[in-house]
Amino acid sequence: MAWRVDLLFFFELAVSAFFVMLIAGLVVYFSIKYRRRSDDEIPPYTPPNPMIEAMYFIVPFLIMLVMFFWGGYVYVRAKQPPANAMQINVIGKQWMWKVQHPEGPREINALHIPIGRPIKLEMTSQDVIHDFGIPAFRIKQDVLPGYYSTEWFVATTPGEYHIFCDQYCGDLHSKMIGTVVAMEPAAYQAWLAGTIPNEPPAVSGARLFQSYGCACHGQRAPTLAGLYMSKVKLDDGREVIADDDYLRESIVEPAAKLVAGYGPIMPTFRGQLTEEQIFDLIEYIKSLGAAMNNAIPGASPAGPQTQPAGPVNGYRPDLLPDQPPARQPPDYTPQGARPQREQ
Repeated sequence: MAWRVDLLFFFELAVSAFFVMLIAGLVVYFSIKYRRRSDDEIPPYTPPNPMIEAMYFIVPFLIMLVMFFWGGYVYVRAKQPPANAMQINVIGKQWMWKVQHPEGPREINALHIPIGRPIKLEMTSQDVIHDFGIPAFRIKQDVLPGYYSTEWFVATTPGEYHIFCDQYCGDLHSKMIGTVVAMEPAAYQAWLAGTIPNEPPAVSGARLFQSYGCACHGQRAPTLAGLYMSKVKLDDGREVIADDDYLRESIVEPAAKLVAGYGPIMPTFRGQLTEEQIFDLIEYIKSLGAAMNNAIPGASPAGPQTQPAGPVNGYRPDLLPDQPPARQPPDYTPQGARPQREQ
């Protein structure tokens, strides 16, 4: 996006410089030409010229319309990441940037990426408002707690580029900096191979899913297979898209949007999971949709379903090594409801 932003910027700079010089020049010219030459001089009457007066606001208005629509086009283009973009998760925290790649490697205050490939950053904050800015790429985006924001870019030239937090976030705001390392694709693959092995986020999410005893989904709670980016019908009649923000809200505030046909039986996990763990759980849910090939537009879990069995993306949560003991969710009975008798 850098050249698009630069082109618009230089156009606005040229228009501004032209009118500054034009107005300053006319001020000097008119001051000399129409100066009073004697104390008793009376200037001749000058009739108004409607055409000139109309041009005073018509021409600037047309120029501003060009800037408005041009700027709007650049903005919309910058907010639409390509469908094939590689997603990298970013968490802002006082005062560092924590990065996780889809293959598993994690970084702090660094972002290694291959050139020539669209990169989509899925970002959130663990504490206060931050802003992820890469001046060389002409992009910046607020990073908010409790919300997912995105920005994307395609690095075209290998090298290192600064990352700044562009929103004052506390005492060490000026030290919240990092580096984008743009690499040739082969060099990037070599860097991945040389990093400390880490589980992909979806695998870590599968572990969390099992360790927190989330077996209700597919039985007493909506199934998660094919849920991501599908339409979900709520108990108040609304329909929402199960995007990243919806999934996050359903984890930390499960009663905020109840699915039609289900009660508020899920406990909140606010304060129990870090933002990284929430990212991992969401990636696991995404992998279920991709593996089952069931993210059909318009589909909504309208009633209890059985979670499909079998491997997901080549792994099975029940066969993961070194599993921690499953945690049973705390007993929770909705206010005003009677506990069910055991059969």
